Amino acid sequence: MFGSKRSVPKEIGSLVGAGTVINGDIVFTGGLRIDGTVQGSVRCNDGDKGGMLVVSETGVVEGEVRAAHLVVAGRINGPVMASELVELQPKARVNGDVFYRALEMHQGAIVEGRLTHEAAAMEPSGRISVALQLAAAAPRSEAETAWSEPKTGAGSG
Repeated sequence: MFGSKRSVPKEIGSLVGAGTVINGDIVFTGGLRIDGTVQGSVRCNDGDKGGMLVVSETGVVEGEVRAAHLVVAGRINGPVMASELVELQPKARVNGDVFYRALEMHQGAIVEGRLTHEAAAMEPSGRISVALQLAAAAPRSEAETAWSEPKTGAGSG
C-alpha cells in the first residue's frame, strides 16, 4: 500500500525439528524454520524474490545461509547473505560475514565477522561470491588480529 515492498512469505511451510541433524545442503521455497542442526548450506530457491528462514534458539547451521529474510535466534557458523532483512535476536550467534540490505540487531546478539551492507545483496552475477572470496583472502589489520585473539595472562584469576 505505501511502497513497493517485496512479498516475503509469513508462513513457515517446512521445519527441521529439535533433535534432528541433517548432514547435507538444504534448498527450500517459501519459509523454513530450523530447530535442529544442519551441517551444510541452507539456501532459498526463490533467490532474492522471497523466502524466509528462521533459526530458532535451539537451531544450528554449519554452513552458508542464503535467504531474502533471515531471523536468527540460534547459531550460524558460516557466511550469511540476505537480500532483504537480517534480524538478529538477543541470543543469536553468527560466526561469519553477514551481507544484508537491512539489519536489525538486538542487544546481546553476537557477530564474529564482517557486516556488509549490499544494495542488492544476492545478485545472480555472483558478486557476493567474489566478495566472500575477497573478504576471506584480505589480510587482517593488527587491531583486528589483536581483538580476535584470546587474552591470557596474570590477573585473570
